Amino acid sequence: MSLSTDELIEDLGTFVTESPSSYHAAEVAAQRLVTAGFTQLGEHQDWADLVTPGEPGKYVVVRDGAVLAWILPEGAGATTPLRILGAHTDSPGFKLKPKPTVVKQGWIQAGMEVYGGPLLNSWLDRELRLAGRIVTRDGATHLAATGPVARIPQLAIHLDRQVNAEGIKLGKQQHTMPILGLAGSPERAAKAGERLSRAKTGTGAESSEAIEGMRGCQAPNVLEVVARAAGVSADEVDGYDVVVADAQQPAVFGAEGEFFASGRLDNLSSVYTGLQALMDAEGSAPVIPMLAAFDHEELGSASRSGAAGPFLEEVLGRIYEGLGATVSQRAQALAGSWHLSSDAGHAVHPNYSERHDPANRPLPNAGPLLKINANQRYTTDAPGAAMWAQICRAAGVPSQEFVSNNDIPCGSTIGPITATRLGIRTVDVGIPLLSMHSAREMCGVQDVAHLRDAIRAFFTAELTV
Repeated sequence: MSLSTDELIEDLGTFVTESPSSYHAAEVAAQRLVTAGFTQLGEHQDWADLVTPGEPGKYVVVRDGAVLAWILPEGAGATTPLRILGAHTDSPGFKLKPKPTVVKQGWIQAGMEVYGGPLLNSWLDRELRLAGRIVTRDGATHLAATGPVARIPQLAIHLDRQVNAEGIKLGKQQHTMPILGLAGSPERAAKAGERLSRAKTGTGAESSEAIEGMRGCQAPNVLEVVARAAGVSADEVDGYDVVVADAQQPAVFGAEGEFFASGRLDNLSSVYTGLQALMDAEGSAPVIPMLAAFDHEELGSASRSGAAGPFLEEVLGRIYEGLGATVSQRAQALAGSWHLSSDAGHAVHPNYSERHDPANRPLPNAGPLLKINANQRYTTDAPGAAMWAQICRAAGVPSQEFVSNNDIPCGSTIGPITATRLGIRTVDVGIPLLSMHSAREMCGVQDVAHLRDAIRAFFTAELTV
């Protein structure tokens, strides 16, 4: 049974909270699908032993931080087309470096590398989590997620009197390392810091002694904090992919409760609505509905689990091989297929309206966006726009267009990548946001339900294009 709008927003908040990293998002999505009756497949398995040609079935497979799930309808054959909802699981932020523990002026900090293109200032003065995957020496992979353990503190205005006039100027190396604790007690940390400062002008022996003194009063290192959250010892960790995530809970707000604020709405909003729509789909239409949520979109998608990688193509090859398709029949199936690339877009910003197209001004709760760009940064064309119009009519949801201001470069999505790799007809859509790439973004409450309903119609409606 479909969730109401209020239930949907509450559950989206739960999904985001449970998905502080792309690896968590893929795992949580797979778990929900398995609970809903999907069979999880492993890439190392022979799917011929698990999938019966012509028989209905629901399947999910995970690769790192990416997840693919699909429904084989009864009677699916070698030329049955696909309806793919494409999205991505990663969000811009920061990723933990090697040798992640930095001791500076008596503070313990985490060495981080910028991931993608975050709004750096939005990460200041927020309690942060550390989350991701770690691989132990026995080869096992563990998901880890801490509570609020870190913070990137802003410099007080008393020490930067021009900040409001000149703006915050953040160095990616110098100013974005979060603090996690003190190097021992405040008294010991202060004394150790004083010794280290004096030692810098003294002999090499004095400097070494001061550094050892600092080490002697350190709290647990950063990797130990993450490993403890996974229930393993830091000594067992051979590798890790760990990012930061905002620890603040998602919330509904606004004069009429019409807005929703959360981290990682770009693009867990599309992953979640695609997941809900797939679970609502009955699999009775003569198409194969599929959710394809990739990792590393914020980096350009060029990875084994990104949209530019082989994951989707390999899975489609195995599906059509199981359906007995020849090369020609598979080409026929793809020619009749559609890909809906769903990624968040921009609502018009009231304080910066000059940055938007003067005629196309999307607003929250007015429906998902049809994203258009003459230079194919988005893939939407005339047949795609007609397909989207049919879907929205079938779902009974409004829609609005987004196009960039000519003086501002347009972003892009996985849409052009998938269209180029597979030749499948592709349309770019998504819900409108404010504060995109901030640590905390916002959308309209109604748009989440609108997008869910539109994707469900995409999976099930009869199309004439």
